[in-house]
Amino acid sequence: MLVPVKAFGEAKRRLSPALDAGDRAALSRRLAAGVIAAAAPLPAAVVCDDREVAGWARSLGALVIWEPGRGLNGAVAAGVAHLAGQGVATVMVAHGDLAEPEELGDLWAAHPGVGVTLVPDGRDDGTNVVVVPTATAFRFSYGPGSFRRHLDEATSLGLAVRVVRGSALSLDIDLPSDLPIHRARVGGR
Repeated sequence: MLVPVKAFGEAKRRLSPALDAGDRAALSRRLAAGVIAAAAPLPAAVVCDDREVAGWARSLGALVIWEPGRGLNGAVAAGVAHLAGQGVATVMVAHGDLAEPEELGDLWAAHPGVGVTLVPDGRDDGTNVVVVPTATAFRFSYGPGSFRRHLDEATSLGLAVRVVRGSALSLDIDLPSDLPIHRARVGGR
C-alpha cells in the first residue's frame, strides 16, 4: 500500500477554522498512523518530501519513498513507479487522512485483480483510495473533482472499474464539518 503523507505542519489547512496548527498536525499524524496500521499484512510505503514524516514513517516500519518537489500527483505516480520497479503488480493508494481505515484489508481482498477500484469521498468529489495495476499508464489527478477524473482515466485506458461507495473508507477529514462525524465515530478522540 502506498500512503502519500504531507508534512504534518502543512497538512489539513482547510480545518484551520476549527483547529489550531498543533491540533491539525496531531490529527494528521494520528490519522496517517491509523492508515499505516490498517495496511497490515500488506507492506506500507509512505511517499513524502518531509524529513520529519520520513523519520516517523520509518519508525512505524514503513518503506519511505522520498519524492521532493513533485506535488501530490507526481509523488503518487513516482511512488507507484518505484513499487512497480520492485515487482509490485498492483498498488493500493490510500490517503493518510482516512478516518476509519480498518476496511482497507477487506477492500484489498475484494479487489478483482484486474482493472481499477476507486473509493470516492462521501461527497463523490475526491478520491480516498485507488487500487491500480502498475503496468498501466494511469495518470493520477488529485484535487477537487478527482473522483470523476480518475473514473474517466480508467475508462479511457479500457480498464474495468469498480466503484466502492458508502464504506467507512469514504470518510476523510478535510473540512470542519467532517470533524463532528469523526469524533462521534471514534468516541471523542
